[in-house]
Amino acid sequence: MTKRRLRSTEQRRLIIDTLFGSGEHVTLDGLLRQVRAVDSRVGYATVYRTMKLLAESGIVQEHKFGDGFTRYELADEEHHHDHLICLECGKITEFEEPLIEELQARVAHRYDFVVQQHKHELYGVCSDCQKPKKRR
Repeated sequence: MTKRRLRSTEQRRLIIDTLFGSGEHVTLDGLLRQVRAVDSRVGYATVYRTMKLLAESGIVQEHKFGDGFTRYELADEEHHHDHLICLECGKITEFEEPLIEELQARVAHRYDFVVQQHKHELYGVCSDCQKPKKRR
């Protein structure tokens, strides 16, 4: 936080530490639950404002996967990854595929287009949800 000249507070530090420890694409509500397990005084507005600041600073990335929730993950300027999103259970799987990146670069070159950012999301059904449901 101090590197980007954002004011550090105890509650912001807790939110950031929780986000770093989550290792997933966390929603505001999910992050709030985790933070409140440590400090019940943290409010929704504090989490919201902190995540907004982190997104504007480039520390986190916001994702909207079509389910009505904004999810957050730590930004990684050195490695790009894309997402597989299960429409049944909501599981999000990150993947890297150099061939996709190469094809995108070739398409951009063909159209004399400079790509500054992109996202690649595939929506479908994960392997767990494809398994037959056991009858009770």
